[in-house]
Amino acid sequence: MATTMHTMKLVAIPASLSSSRFMFRPISKTLSLGLISRHNYSQKLPFPLLARALSSPALQTAETTDNKVGLVVKQQWKAAIDFKWIRDNKEAVSANIINRNSNANLELVLQLYEKMLNVQKEVERLREERNAVANKMKGKLEPSERQKLIEEGKNLKEGLMTLEEDLVKLTDELQQEAQCIPNMTHPDVPIGGEDCSTIRKMVGSPCELNFPVKDHLQLGKELDILEFDAAAEVSGSKFYYLKNEAVMLEMALVNWTLSEVMKRGFTPLTTPELVRSSVVEKCGFQPRGTNTQVYSIDGSDQCLIGTAEIPVGGIHMDSILAESSLPLKYVAFSHCFRTEAGAAGTATRGLYRVHQFSKVEMFILSRPEDSNSYHEELIGIEEDLFSSLGLHYKTLDMATEDLGAPAYRKFDVEAWMPGLGRYGEISSASNCTDYQSRRLGIRYRPAQPSSTNSKKGKGPTQFVHTLNATACAVPRMIICLLENYQQEDGSVIIPQPLRPFMGGLERIFPRSR
Repeated sequence: MATTMHTMKLVAIPASLSSSRFMFRPISKTLSLGLISRHNYSQKLPFPLLARALSSPALQTAETTDNKVGLVVKQQWKAAIDFKWIRDNKEAVSANIINRNSNANLELVLQLYEKMLNVQKEVERLREERNAVANKMKGKLEPSERQKLIEEGKNLKEGLMTLEEDLVKLTDELQQEAQCIPNMTHPDVPIGGEDCSTIRKMVGSPCELNFPVKDHLQLGKELDILEFDAAAEVSGSKFYYLKNEAVMLEMALVNWTLSEVMKRGFTPLTTPELVRSSVVEKCGFQPRGTNTQVYSIDGSDQCLIGTAEIPVGGIHMDSILAESSLPLKYVAFSHCFRTEAGAAGTATRGLYRVHQFSKVEMFILSRPEDSNSYHEELIGIEEDLFSSLGLHYKTLDMATEDLGAPAYRKFDVEAWMPGLGRYGEISSASNCTDYQSRRLGIRYRPAQPSSTNSKKGKGPTQFVHTLNATACAVPRMIICLLENYQQEDGSVIIPQPLRPFMGGLERIFPRSR
Protein backbone atom coordinates (compact mmCIF):
# COMPACT_ATOMS: atom_id res chain seq x y z
CA MET A 1 0.00 0.00 0.00
CA ALA A 2 1.36 3.39 -0.96
CA THR A 3 1.88 5.87 1.86
CA THR A 4 2.35 9.63 1.88
CA MET A 5 5.08 11.25 3.93
CA HIS A 6 4.58 14.80 5.20
CA THR A 7 7.63 17.03 5.50
CA MET A 8 8.33 19.72 8.06
CA LYS A 9 8.97 23.38 7.30
CA LEU A 10 11.71 25.03 9.34
CA VAL A 11 12.01 28.79 9.51
CA ALA A 12 13.17 31.38 12.02
CA ILE A 13 11.97 34.23 14.25
CA PRO A 14 13.98 36.84 16.20
CA ALA A 15 14.03 35.74 19.82
CA SER A 16 13.67 39.30 21.11
CA LEU A 17 10.22 39.60 19.58
CA SER A 18 8.52 36.68 21.33
CA SER A 19 5.59 36.72 23.74
CA SER A 20 7.94 34.97 26.11
CA ARG A 21 11.23 33.60 25.07
CA PHE A 22 9.25 30.43 24.54
CA MET A 23 6.66 32.18 22.32
CA PHE A 24 6.32 33.94 18.99
CA ARG A 25 5.94 37.38 17.54
CA PRO A 26 2.71 38.43 15.82
CA ILE A 27 2.96 38.71 12.06
CA SER A 28 0.49 40.45 9.74
CA LYS A 29 -2.41 38.29 8.61
CA THR A 30 -2.24 36.00 11.61
CA LEU A 31 -2.93 37.83 14.84
CA SER A 32 -6.19 39.01 16.30
CA LEU A 33 -7.04 41.67 18.78
CA GLY A 34 -8.36 41.99 22.30
CA LEU A 35 -7.19 45.13 24.03
CA ILE A 36 -7.78 45.42 27.74
CA SER A 37 -8.27 48.25 30.17
CA ARG A 38 -5.45 49.69 32.21
CA HIS A 39 -7.84 49.77 35.15
CA ASN A 40 -9.95 47.40 37.21
CA TYR A 41 -11.90 45.16 34.84
CA SER A 42 -15.00 45.13 37.00
CA GLN A 43 -15.23 48.94 37.03
CA LYS A 44 -15.75 51.44 34.23
CA LEU A 45 -13.32 50.81 31.41
CA PRO A 46 -11.71 54.00 30.10
CA PHE A 47 -9.97 51.68 27.65
CA PRO A 48 -12.79 49.34 26.60
CA LEU A 49 -11.96 46.02 25.10
CA LEU A 50 -10.85 46.65 21.54
CA ALA A 51 -12.31 43.45 20.21
CA ARG A 52 -15.93 43.75 21.23
CA ALA A 53 -18.23 40.90 20.43
CA LEU A 54 -19.94 41.18 17.09
CA SER A 55 -22.66 38.84 15.95
CA SER A 56 -20.31 35.88 16.37
CA PRO A 57 -17.21 35.46 18.55
CA ALA A 58 -14.72 34.46 15.91
CA LEU A 59 -15.67 33.27 12.48
CA GLN A 60 -14.04 29.91 12.04
CA THR A 61 -11.76 28.69 9.31
CA ALA A 62 -13.57 26.79 6.59
CA GLU A 63 -11.49 24.03 5.05
CA THR A 64 -11.96 22.24 1.76
CA THR A 65 -9.69 19.78 0.06
CA ASP A 66 -8.89 19.81 -3.63
CA ASN A 67 -8.65 16.08 -4.24
CA LYS A 68 -7.00 16.57 -7.62
CA VAL A 69 -3.90 18.14 -6.13
CA GLY A 70 -4.29 17.19 -2.46
CA LEU A 71 -4.07 20.78 -1.23
CA VAL A 72 -5.98 22.23 1.71
CA VAL A 73 -7.73 25.47 0.78
CA LYS A 74 -8.26 27.64 3.86
CA GLN A 75 -10.42 30.70 4.24
CA GLN A 76 -9.13 33.28 6.69
CA TRP A 77 -10.93 33.23 10.03
CA LYS A 78 -12.11 36.55 11.44
CA ALA A 79 -11.86 38.01 14.91
CA ALA A 80 -14.39 40.33 16.54
CA ILE A 81 -12.60 43.67 16.47
CA ASP A 82 -14.06 46.99 17.56
CA PHE A 83 -12.64 49.25 14.88
CA LYS A 84 -14.64 52.21 16.12
CA TRP A 85 -12.90 51.90 19.49
CA ILE A 86 -9.53 51.83 17.76
CA ARG A 87 -10.41 54.98 15.85
CA ASP A 88 -11.75 56.75 18.95
CA ASN A 89 -8.69 55.77 21.04
CA LYS A 90 -6.02 56.21 18.41
CA GLU A 91 -3.45 57.82 20.72
CA ALA A 92 -3.64 55.09 23.37
CA VAL A 93 -3.44 52.31 20.79
CA SER A 94 -0.54 54.02 19.00
CA ALA A 95 1.44 54.46 22.24
CA ASN A 96 0.91 50.80 23.11
CA ILE A 97 2.14 49.69 19.67
CA ILE A 98 5.28 51.80 20.08
CA ASN A 99 5.94 50.59 23.64
CA ARG A 100 5.72 46.96 22.50
CA ASN A 101 7.92 47.51 19.44
CA SER A 102 5.09 46.02 17.38
CA ASN A 103 5.00 46.02 13.59
CA ALA A 104 1.28 46.86 13.52
CA ASN A 105 0.33 49.61 11.04
CA LEU A 106 -2.34 51.61 12.85
CA GLU A 107 -2.66 54.28 10.16
CA LEU A 108 -3.36 51.65 7.53
CA VAL A 109 -5.96 50.02 9.78
CA LEU A 110 -7.77 53.33 10.21
CA GLN A 111 -7.60 54.10 6.49
CA LEU A 112 -9.00 50.71 5.59
CA TYR A 113 -11.74 51.10 8.18
CA GLU A 114 -12.90 54.43 6.76
CA LYS A 115 -12.78 53.04 3.24
CA MET A 116 -14.79 50.00 4.33
CA LEU A 117 -17.43 52.23 5.95
CA ASN A 118 -17.81 54.21 2.74
CA VAL A 119 -18.18 51.07 0.65
CA GLN A 120 -20.72 49.69 3.13
CA LYS A 121 -22.80 52.86 2.78
CA GLU A 122 -22.69 52.60 -1.01
CA VAL A 123 -23.67 48.91 -0.86
CA GLU A 124 -26.62 49.76 1.37
CA ARG A 125 -27.69 52.57 -1.00
CA LEU A 126 -27.60 50.29 -4.03
CA ARG A 127 -29.53 47.59 -2.19
CA GLU A 128 -32.25 50.09 -1.34
CA GLU A 129 -32.42 51.19 -4.99
CA ARG A 130 -32.56 47.57 -6.15
CA ASN A 131 -35.39 46.83 -3.74
CA ALA A 132 -37.26 49.93 -4.92
CA VAL A 133 -36.94 48.78 -8.54
CA ALA A 134 -38.12 45.31 -7.57
CA ASN A 135 -41.17 46.77 -5.85
CA LYS A 136 -42.02 48.82 -8.93
CA MET A 137 -41.86 45.67 -11.05
CA LYS A 138 -44.71 44.18 -9.01
CA GLY A 139 -47.20 46.70 -10.35
CA LYS A 140 -48.95 46.85 -13.70
CA LEU A 141 -46.57 48.45 -16.16
CA GLU A 142 -46.31 49.26 -19.83
CA PRO A 143 -43.88 46.93 -21.66
CA SER A 144 -41.47 49.76 -22.36
CA GLU A 145 -41.49 50.86 -18.73
CA ARG A 146 -41.00 47.27 -17.53
CA GLN A 147 -38.05 46.82 -19.91
CA LYS A 148 -36.54 50.04 -18.60
CA LEU A 149 -36.85 48.79 -15.02
CA ILE A 150 -35.36 45.43 -16.02
CA GLU A 151 -32.31 47.17 -17.45
CA GLU A 152 -32.04 49.40 -14.41
CA GLY A 153 -32.27 46.39 -12.11
CA LYS A 154 -29.63 44.56 -14.11
CA ASN A 155 -27.23 47.49 -13.87
CA LEU A 156 -27.85 47.83 -10.15
CA LYS A 157 -27.24 44.11 -9.65
CA GLU A 158 -23.94 44.21 -11.54
CA GLY A 159 -22.80 47.31 -9.68
CA LEU A 160 -23.81 45.78 -6.36
CA MET A 161 -21.92 42.55 -7.09
CA THR A 162 -18.75 44.53 -7.83
CA LEU A 163 -19.09 46.58 -4.66
CA GLU A 164 -19.80 43.52 -2.53
CA GLU A 165 -16.66 41.86 -3.87
CA ASP A 166 -14.70 45.01 -3.02
CA LEU A 167 -16.24 45.00 0.46
CA VAL A 168 -15.18 41.39 1.08
CA LYS A 169 -11.62 42.18 0.00
CA LEU A 170 -11.52 45.31 2.15
CA THR A 171 -12.89 43.45 5.16
CA ASP A 172 -10.27 40.71 4.79
CA GLU A 173 -7.45 43.22 4.41
CA LEU A 174 -8.69 45.20 7.39
CA GLN A 175 -8.84 42.04 9.49
CA GLN A 176 -5.36 40.97 8.50
CA GLU A 177 -3.85 44.34 9.39
CA ALA A 178 -5.84 44.85 12.58
CA GLN A 179 -4.97 41.39 13.86
CA CYS A 180 -1.36 42.59 14.21
CA ILE A 181 -2.32 45.08 16.90
CA PRO A 182 -1.17 43.72 20.29
CA ASN A 183 -3.12 43.45 23.51
CA MET A 184 -3.10 46.49 25.77
CA THR A 185 -0.61 46.49 28.62
CA HIS A 186 -0.91 46.43 32.40
CA PRO A 187 -0.06 49.90 33.78
CA ASP A 188 2.69 48.51 36.03
CA VAL A 189 4.61 46.84 33.21
CA PRO A 190 7.98 48.57 32.67
CA ILE A 191 8.41 50.16 29.26
CA GLY A 192 11.33 49.12 27.07
CA GLY A 193 13.37 46.07 26.13
CA GLU A 194 14.19 43.02 28.20
CA ASP A 195 16.89 44.91 30.09
CA CYS A 196 14.18 47.21 31.47
CA SER A 197 12.38 44.31 33.16
CA THR A 198 12.18 44.68 36.94
CA ILE A 199 12.88 42.12 39.67
CA ARG A 200 9.78 41.20 41.69
CA LYS A 201 11.47 38.68 43.96
CA MET A 202 14.88 37.13 44.59
CA VAL A 203 14.90 33.75 46.32
CA GLY A 204 18.00 32.11 47.80
CA SER A 205 21.58 32.73 46.78
CA PRO A 206 23.99 31.01 44.38
CA CYS A 207 25.25 27.68 45.72
CA GLU A 208 28.85 27.74 46.94
CA LEU A 209 30.87 25.05 45.16
CA ASN A 210 34.43 24.77 46.47
CA PHE A 211 35.67 22.78 43.49
CA PRO A 212 35.86 23.25 39.71
CA VAL A 213 32.28 23.66 38.49
CA LYS A 214 31.09 21.50 35.58
CA ASP A 215 28.27 22.34 33.23
CA HIS A 216 25.43 19.93 32.49
CA LEU A 217 27.07 18.72 29.27
CA GLN A 218 30.17 17.50 31.10
CA LEU A 219 28.11 16.12 33.97
CA GLY A 220 25.78 14.36 31.56
CA LYS A 221 28.71 12.70 29.81
CA GLU A 222 30.47 11.58 32.99
CA LEU A 223 27.24 10.32 34.55
CA ASP A 224 26.31 8.66 31.24
CA ILE A 225 22.83 10.17 31.26
CA LEU A 226 22.89 12.55 28.26
CA GLU A 227 23.79 11.81 24.64
CA PHE A 228 24.06 14.64 22.13
CA ASP A 229 26.41 13.33 19.44
CA ALA A 230 24.29 10.33 18.46
CA ALA A 231 21.14 12.48 18.50
CA ALA A 232 22.80 14.94 16.13
CA GLU A 233 23.56 12.09 13.73
CA VAL A 234 20.05 10.65 13.99
CA SER A 235 17.95 13.85 14.06
CA GLY A 236 20.20 16.89 13.68
CA SER A 237 21.53 19.55 16.02
CA LYS A 238 19.59 20.54 19.14
CA PHE A 239 18.25 17.04 19.72
CA TYR A 240 19.30 14.73 22.56
CA TYR A 241 18.89 11.35 24.19
CA LEU A 242 18.20 10.96 27.90
CA LYS A 243 19.76 7.82 29.36
CA ASN A 244 19.73 5.86 32.61
CA GLU A 245 18.88 8.05 35.61
CA ALA A 246 18.06 11.06 33.40
CA VAL A 247 15.04 9.16 32.09
CA MET A 248 13.93 8.55 35.66
CA LEU A 249 14.60 12.20 36.49
CA GLU A 250 12.36 13.41 33.66
CA MET A 251 9.53 11.11 34.76
CA ALA A 252 10.02 12.19 38.37
CA LEU A 253 9.89 15.88 37.48
CA VAL A 254 6.72 15.42 35.44
CA ASN A 255 4.91 13.26 37.99
CA TRP A 256 5.95 15.34 40.98
CA THR A 257 4.91 18.57 39.24
CA LEU A 258 1.55 17.12 38.19
CA SER A 259 0.85 15.85 41.69
CA GLU A 260 1.73 19.20 43.29
CA VAL A 261 -0.32 21.28 40.85
CA MET A 262 -3.30 18.91 41.05
CA LYS A 263 -3.37 19.61 44.81
CA ARG A 264 -4.20 23.21 43.87
CA GLY A 265 -7.38 22.14 42.05
CA PHE A 266 -6.06 21.77 38.51
CA THR A 267 -7.47 19.11 36.19
CA PRO A 268 -4.72 17.01 34.54
CA LEU A 269 -4.63 16.64 30.75
CA THR A 270 -2.53 15.12 28.05
CA THR A 271 -3.07 16.92 24.77
CA PRO A 272 -2.90 16.37 21.02
CA GLU A 273 0.52 17.39 19.76
CA LEU A 274 -0.72 18.11 16.23
CA VAL A 275 -3.21 20.96 15.91
CA ARG A 276 -4.81 22.96 13.12
CA SER A 277 -2.86 26.03 12.10
CA SER A 278 -5.94 28.19 12.68
CA VAL A 279 -5.89 27.25 16.38
CA VAL A 280 -2.21 28.14 16.55
CA GLU A 281 -3.01 31.54 15.04
CA LYS A 282 -5.91 32.18 17.39
CA CYS A 283 -3.67 31.57 20.39
CA GLY A 284 -1.31 34.27 19.11
CA PHE A 285 1.39 32.27 17.34
CA GLN A 286 2.65 32.43 13.76
CA PRO A 287 2.43 28.95 12.19
CA ARG A 288 3.76 29.79 8.73
CA GLY A 289 5.90 32.34 7.00
CA THR A 290 9.55 33.33 7.10
CA ASN A 291 9.61 34.08 10.82
CA THR A 292 8.09 31.24 12.78
CA GLN A 293 9.02 28.89 15.57
CA VAL A 294 6.40 26.37 14.49
CA TYR A 295 6.94 23.13 12.59
CA SER A 296 4.22 22.98 9.91
CA ILE A 297 3.32 19.83 8.00
CA ASP A 298 3.31 20.16 4.23
CA GLY A 299 0.12 19.20 2.45
CA SER A 300 -1.98 19.69 5.55
CA ASP A 301 -3.34 22.41 7.78
CA GLN A 302 -1.63 21.00 10.87
CA CYS A 303 1.32 22.02 13.00
CA LEU A 304 3.30 20.50 15.84
CA ILE A 305 2.64 22.35 19.09
CA GLY A 306 5.28 24.52 20.71
CA THR A 307 3.41 24.49 24.01
CA ALA A 308 0.37 22.75 25.51
CA GLU A 309 -1.16 26.21 25.86
CA ILE A 310 -2.38 25.85 22.26
CA PRO A 311 -4.41 22.61 22.46
CA VAL A 312 -5.62 23.45 25.97
CA GLY A 313 -6.73 26.87 24.75
CA GLY A 314 -8.66 25.15 21.98
CA ILE A 315 -10.46 22.61 24.17
CA HIS A 316 -13.34 25.04 24.82
CA MET A 317 -13.23 26.75 21.42
CA ASP A 318 -16.60 28.17 20.31
CA SER A 319 -18.16 27.46 23.70
CA ILE A 320 -20.43 29.38 26.06
CA LEU A 321 -19.55 28.38 29.61
CA ALA A 322 -21.66 28.76 32.71
CA GLU A 323 -20.29 31.32 35.14
CA SER A 324 -20.52 28.71 37.88
CA SER A 325 -17.96 26.57 36.01
CA LEU A 326 -15.28 29.26 36.24
CA PRO A 327 -12.45 29.23 36.86
CA LEU A 328 -11.41 26.25 34.76
CA LYS A 329 -7.91 25.18 35.76
CA TYR A 330 -5.88 22.70 33.73
CA VAL A 331 -2.41 21.26 34.08
CA ALA A 332 -1.27 19.62 30.86
CA PHE A 333 1.64 17.36 29.99
CA SER A 334 2.86 17.37 26.40
CA HIS A 335 5.89 17.16 24.19
CA CYS A 336 6.73 20.48 22.57
CA PHE A 337 8.43 21.19 19.26
CA ARG A 338 10.15 24.45 18.32
CA THR A 339 12.41 25.40 15.46
CA GLU A 340 14.51 27.65 17.73
CA ALA A 341 15.67 29.29 14.52
CA GLY A 342 18.52 31.72 14.97
CA ALA A 343 19.46 30.30 18.38
CA ALA A 344 23.18 29.58 18.46
CA GLY A 345 26.26 30.04 20.62
CA THR A 346 27.39 28.94 24.05
CA ALA A 347 24.38 30.57 25.75
CA THR A 348 22.02 28.08 24.11
CA ARG A 349 24.14 24.94 24.09
CA GLY A 350 23.22 21.53 25.42
CA LEU A 351 19.72 21.17 26.83
CA TYR A 352 19.09 24.88 27.14
CA ARG A 353 17.47 25.38 23.73
CA VAL A 354 16.31 22.27 21.91
CA HIS A 355 13.82 21.32 19.20
CA GLN A 356 11.82 18.78 21.24
CA PHE A 357 11.16 18.59 24.96
CA SER A 358 8.62 17.63 27.61
CA LYS A 359 6.73 20.29 29.52
CA VAL A 360 4.01 20.63 32.13
CA GLU A 361 1.85 23.69 31.48
CA MET A 362 -0.82 25.35 33.62
CA PHE A 363 -3.79 27.07 31.97
CA ILE A 364 -6.71 28.97 33.50
CA LEU A 365 -9.95 30.33 32.06
CA SER A 366 -11.49 32.90 34.39
CA ARG A 367 -13.92 35.77 34.68
CA PRO A 368 -12.32 39.07 33.58
CA GLU A 369 -12.37 40.59 37.05
CA ASP A 370 -10.49 37.59 38.48
CA SER A 371 -7.60 37.25 36.03
CA ASN A 372 -5.16 39.50 37.89
CA SER A 373 -5.50 37.41 41.05
CA TYR A 374 -5.11 34.16 39.12
CA HIS A 375 -1.98 35.54 37.50
CA GLU A 376 -0.55 36.02 40.98
CA GLU A 377 -1.68 32.49 41.88
CA LEU A 378 0.15 31.01 38.89
CA ILE A 379 3.44 32.74 39.60
CA GLY A 380 3.05 31.76 43.25
CA ILE A 381 2.70 28.08 42.30
CA GLU A 382 5.80 28.30 40.12
CA GLU A 383 7.79 29.92 42.91
CA ASP A 384 6.65 27.29 45.42
CA LEU A 385 7.73 24.47 43.08
CA PHE A 386 11.17 25.93 42.44
CA SER A 387 11.69 26.76 46.11
CA SER A 388 10.79 23.17 47.04
CA LEU A 389 13.64 22.00 44.79
CA GLY A 390 16.04 24.36 46.53
CA LEU A 391 16.78 26.51 43.48
CA HIS A 392 18.14 30.05 43.58
CA TYR A 393 16.02 32.17 41.25
CA LYS A 394 14.60 35.60 40.54
CA THR A 395 11.12 36.54 39.33
CA LEU A 396 10.90 39.32 36.75
CA ASP A 397 8.10 41.62 35.64
CA MET A 398 8.87 41.60 31.94
CA ALA A 399 9.08 44.86 29.98
CA THR A 400 6.73 45.79 27.16
CA GLU A 401 8.96 44.71 24.27
CA ASP A 402 9.25 41.19 25.70
CA LEU A 403 5.53 40.60 26.15
CA GLY A 404 4.52 39.59 22.65
CA ALA A 405 1.05 40.25 21.25
CA PRO A 406 -1.24 38.19 23.55
CA ALA A 407 0.17 39.02 26.99
CA TYR A 408 -1.25 41.86 29.06
CA ARG A 409 1.45 41.14 31.63
CA LYS A 410 4.12 38.45 31.94
CA PHE A 411 6.29 37.24 34.80
CA ASP A 412 9.43 35.23 34.07
CA VAL A 413 11.41 33.05 36.47
CA GLU A 414 15.15 32.82 35.90
CA ALA A 415 17.20 30.30 37.90
CA TRP A 416 20.91 30.29 38.59
CA MET A 417 22.81 27.78 36.46
CA PRO A 418 26.35 27.60 37.87
CA GLY A 419 27.79 25.49 35.05
CA LEU A 420 26.61 28.03 32.49
CA GLY A 421 27.61 30.84 34.84
CA ARG A 422 24.38 32.79 34.44
CA TYR A 423 20.67 32.93 35.13
CA GLY A 424 18.47 31.11 32.64
CA GLU A 425 14.73 31.30 32.10
CA ILE A 426 12.94 28.24 33.43
CA SER A 427 9.36 29.48 33.47
CA SER A 428 6.95 32.26 32.60
CA ALA A 429 3.39 33.15 33.57
CA SER A 430 1.19 35.32 31.33
CA ASN A 431 -2.19 36.96 31.67
CA CYS A 432 -3.59 37.19 28.13
CA THR A 433 -6.90 38.72 29.24
CA ASP A 434 -9.46 38.19 26.43
CA TYR A 435 -6.97 38.32 23.54
CA GLN A 436 -7.10 34.57 22.92
CA SER A 437 -10.70 33.93 23.97
CA ARG A 438 -12.07 36.48 21.50
CA ARG A 439 -10.26 34.68 18.70
CA LEU A 440 -11.10 31.20 19.98
CA GLY A 441 -14.71 32.16 20.69
CA ILE A 442 -14.71 31.18 24.38
CA ARG A 443 -17.40 33.03 26.31
CA TYR A 444 -19.35 32.63 29.50
CA ARG A 445 -22.84 33.66 30.50
CA PRO A 446 -22.93 35.61 33.78
CA ALA A 447 -25.55 34.48 36.25
CA GLN A 448 -28.63 36.72 36.13
CA PRO A 449 -29.88 38.27 39.39
CA SER A 450 -33.31 36.98 40.36
CA SER A 451 -34.63 40.56 40.33
CA THR A 452 -34.02 41.04 36.62
CA ASN A 453 -36.70 40.51 34.03
CA SER A 454 -34.43 38.65 31.61
CA LYS A 455 -35.17 35.03 30.92
CA LYS A 456 -33.11 32.53 32.85
CA GLY A 457 -29.80 31.83 31.11
CA LYS A 458 -30.53 34.37 28.35
CA GLY A 459 -28.36 37.24 29.55
CA PRO A 460 -25.51 38.67 27.46
CA THR A 461 -22.31 36.67 27.24
CA GLN A 462 -18.77 37.86 27.96
CA PHE A 463 -15.40 36.57 26.88
CA VAL A 464 -13.34 34.73 29.47
CA HIS A 465 -9.77 35.66 30.29
CA THR A 466 -7.01 33.11 29.68
CA LEU A 467 -3.76 32.67 31.58
CA ASN A 468 -0.86 30.28 31.10
CA ALA A 469 2.24 29.36 33.05
CA THR A 470 5.03 26.82 32.78
CA ALA A 471 5.12 24.50 35.77
CA CYS A 472 8.06 22.45 34.51
CA ALA A 473 10.10 22.70 31.30
CA VAL A 474 12.00 19.45 31.75
CA PRO A 475 15.34 20.10 29.96
CA ARG A 476 16.00 23.36 31.76
CA MET A 477 15.01 21.86 35.08
CA ILE A 478 17.50 19.06 34.44
CA ILE A 479 20.18 21.70 33.80
CA CYS A 480 19.38 23.38 37.12
CA LEU A 481 19.39 20.16 39.11
CA LEU A 482 22.58 18.74 37.61
CA GLU A 483 24.55 21.96 37.91
CA ASN A 484 23.32 23.09 41.34
CA TYR A 485 23.45 19.67 43.02
CA GLN A 486 26.80 18.48 41.64
CA GLN A 487 29.32 17.21 44.20
CA GLU A 488 33.09 17.22 44.29
CA ASP A 489 33.23 13.46 43.66
CA GLY A 490 31.33 13.96 40.39
CA SER A 491 27.98 12.71 41.70
CA VAL A 492 24.72 14.65 41.69
CA ILE A 493 22.28 14.66 44.62
CA ILE A 494 18.57 14.20 43.91
CA PRO A 495 16.43 16.81 45.71
CA GLN A 496 14.29 15.32 48.47
CA PRO A 497 10.87 15.96 46.85
CA LEU A 498 11.81 13.96 43.75
CA ARG A 499 13.20 10.88 45.49
CA PRO A 500 9.85 9.11 46.05
CA PHE A 501 9.25 9.46 42.30
CA MET A 502 12.65 7.89 41.54
CA GLY A 503 12.26 4.76 43.61
CA GLY A 504 14.09 6.31 46.55
CA LEU A 505 17.24 7.13 44.56
CA GLU A 506 19.24 9.78 46.40
CA ARG A 507 22.26 10.32 44.16
CA ILE A 508 23.51 9.74 40.62
CA PHE A 509 27.12 8.52 40.46
CA PRO A 510 29.58 8.73 37.57
CA ARG A 511 30.03 5.64 35.42
CA SER A 512 33.40 4.39 34.33
CA ARG A 513 33.65 3.84 30.58
